[in-house]
This record gives sequence, structure tokens and C-alpha cells, in this order.
Amino acid sequence: MSSHKRLFVAATRQNDGKSTISLGLLQILREKYSRVGFIKPVGQHYVEQEGVKVDEDVVLMRNTCCMSNGLKDMNPIVVGKGFTERYIQEGGLERYTKMIKDSYNHISKDKDIMLIEGTGHAGVGAVFDLSNASVAKLLESKVLLISTGGIGKPIDEIMINKALFEQEGVEIIGVVINKVLPEKYEKIKQITRIGLEHKGMKLLGVIPFQKELTYPTMEQIMEATGAKILCGKEFLQRKAVNILVGAMEPYHALDYIAPHSLIIVPGDREDLILAVAAEERIMESTNEVAGMILTGGLLPHRGILKLIKNCCFTVLFSEDDTYTVTKKVHERRIKIRPTDENKVREAVQLVSAYLNIDEIISQI
Repeated sequence: MSSHKRLFVAATRQNDGKSTISLGLLQILREKYSRVGFIKPVGQHYVEQEGVKVDEDVVLMRNTCCMSNGLKDMNPIVVGKGFTERYIQEGGLERYTKMIKDSYNHISKDKDIMLIEGTGHAGVGAVFDLSNASVAKLLESKVLLISTGGIGKPIDEIMINKALFEQEGVEIIGVVINKVLPEKYEKIKQITRIGLEHKGMKLLGVIPFQKELTYPTMEQIMEATGAKILCGKEFLQRKAVNILVGAMEPYHALDYIAPHSLIIVPGDREDLILAVAAEERIMESTNEVAGMILTGGLLPHRGILKLIKNCCFTVLFSEDDTYTVTKKVHERRIKIRPTDENKVREAVQLVSAYLNIDEIISQI
């Protein structure tokens, strides 16, 4: 392979913030190098774009960083439904390995530095012989390992992952601890640094937890719940900060409507729907209500429907009952989208402020 720099970003588990940190790193590397490439060799959570299935992180990176490489090269292996079963029965490691190498070579041939994003922890993909550790070895890359806040648990998880990478002869240049509660930040930073040094590991960044990055847009809520849009399409990028389930009398419910609230309410609770609509109309800020989901496959009277269609928020409609909708909202995956411009900026600022970028680059 050519002599360009390469960095594999891995995590100790899912939802450690690997994608957010990769996005921030990619943007910062583009300021330091004129030719930067990105690849996610193995993807799991895919969308369909330009006629191909591609991991959603790849779409985010390409769109926000205006990259010109083809989506298929940026994500050669997509683990869709039935992939694992087929592999166990039929094999195909040689073919998949060639696909990853070919795609990597296409993207990296004229680059100064390559950022490689892994999938989950070090062992993810081992069932089809393409674990993160195996792929990092295949691409001859050193690894930056991401874990989440705390002291004992992250160090335990880091050492398990370290063992898997070392088994493949892959070097971990250091660790980033993400999502640290601000009130515990200094203590965790100090103790974790010492703890990792005792294990022969470098601490290359500690990032405080940012609540803002966890707020979903109404569009993300629509996707997570499978609900259909009734009206207010223009407000789909509005963030939902609070969630209120409409299971009380309007008089009491209105006291709980905080700024940027998502209201989940059965479609036949016309009293509550009317109260929310009226409250929104008299508020000075149109951002008081983020949106509403009508549940149970029920719609209010056409007169009330007409009224809420004139409100300045998104109204979604779901066939599911209120409990199921609420559960889907709470269990949604937190992901930055290309349209989340504020979150993209926040990711770059966090990585720039809290990671030792120069040290990371010097190690690869």
C-alpha cells in the first residue's frame, strides 16, 4: 500500500459517539490536509442512495464534507438482512476482502490521509471474519479507540478491545473518553489518564456530554416511529427537547408543555388536541411545540383537523397505540444527519476543543 497516513476509528461498543467524533475529525483533517479520504469498510445501518445500499454514516460524511468518491467505494460491504446467515453457509471471505481492498485503493490512491470508520466494538463482524480488528489489520492502520464516561467500566472495556486488536497485531495509538458528565469531568480526566497509563495506553481526549446532540428532529422521530405526516412538513427539522404523553386532562397537561415539546396523544383525545392547538396559537414563540403524534390510527373531527393544520408545527399520524409510539421514540438511535447543520458544527467544535489532534496525527 502507499505511504499515506491512515487512522481507524473504533469504539468499545455501540453508541459511544464514534460517528460524531469521526465527523469532527474528518472536518478538521480537511483543514490540515488538501487530500483527505474516508471509508467505512463494513456498514450495518444502511439507507438507499443513488441506487445502492450504503451505511448512513457514509452519506453523512460525503454530504457534509463534499466528497466526490462513489458511495459503493466508501462503503464496500453492507451487512443487510440475511448477510450473516449466507456467509456462514456459503463463505466468501476472499471476495469480501478483495472488495474492501479495491475500494480502499480507489479512494486512497491520491490522498494524504485516510480516515477509516469501524462498526461497533473490536469484535463486531467476527461472525463473518471481518471484525474491526481484522479490517484494521487488512488496511494496515493504527487505531484510535473511543469509549464513554466513567472510570472502571470504560477501562475494563478498553482492555478487552485492546486484546482483540493486539491479537491481530494492530496498534492502538490512544483512547478518547466521550460523553463525560460535566460535573465529573476533571476527576474522570485525571483518574482515567493515570489508570490508562498503568495499562500502557495514552489518553488523547476527554469530551464532555452534550445534551444538544441527543435531541431528535421531527423528521428523525417520524422515521423512528414509522408515522406518516399529516401536516407541517416545513417544520420537520425542529428539535424535540421534551416529550409529553397526553394521558391527563388538558388543564393539567398544559402545565407540562415546556419549550420544544413533542406531544404524543391518541387521535380521539380532541379536548387535549384542541388545548395544545390553542396554547400554540397564543404563545409568543412558534417553537413552543416541536410537534404532535396522533396515535391509535384515530383522527379527530375534521373541524379540529383543519384547525391543527394551521398550526406552526409538524403533526404525525400513527396506527400504533400511544405506548408503542412512545417506546419507539425513546428507543430511537441517535444519529447526526447531513441536514443537522448545528449538530455538525457542534461535533467539529467538540473534537477541536477536546482532542489532542496534533498528537493523534503524529502517532500515525
